[in-house]
Amino acid sequence: MSDITQLARQATVMDDETRHVARVYAQALYGAAERQGQAEEVLGELEALVNDVFAREPALELFFASASIGRERKKAVLSATFEGRASTAFSNFLGVLNQHDRLDMLRAIARQYRTMHEQKNRRVVVHVRSAVPLTDDERRRLCDDVRNVAHWEPLLQETVDPDILGGLIVRVRDWVYDASVRNRLEQVKNQLIERSSHGIQSGRDRFGN
Repeated sequence: MSDITQLARQATVMDDETRHVARVYAQALYGAAERQGQAEEVLGELEALVNDVFAREPALELFFASASIGRERKKAVLSATFEGRASTAFSNFLGVLNQHDRLDMLRAIARQYRTMHEQKNRRVVVHVRSAVPLTDDERRRLCDDVRNVAHWEPLLQETVDPDILGGLIVRVRDWVYDASVRNRLEQVKNQLIERSSHGIQSGRDRFGN
């Protein structure tokens, strides 16, 4: 077995283990939040932390993930940052993660928690990228398509991206539908290159004979 293959397999095992551990913690958090009627609130707090706070303060994420920083220092920061400002379920959970040196898994746990919440409520996040903002009619038709095909209630997350030139890129979990103008232009370019290469090769074959 080559070194590269071995490293790839080790990375896959680590990813699988991370997902499994994150799922276990997310299930525990979801159960506690549900019992306290805070499942939706905790989801918002989790995603605000990993998507907003960590984006603004990357040093804070590094601080929580660092194995060289002790639990007591992290506990003090957690208390100062979240005590009285977050739900009981979320605050307690952060304390549990700190006790088990698992604060570095917050992003993975947030993803697992989001998936559980969607499944529980038959909802799914639909990520939409468009060159210009969607109209109300476009939103309605897109939501109807998701309901008819997936039988889930769509939650649209829209991003305006002028680089795609026109059309849409729609992502639902691991499924991606790329109907952007840029993608169509790329396909046309590849077809032209393929035809050109084929024509050159055919010419060579004729002259060779």
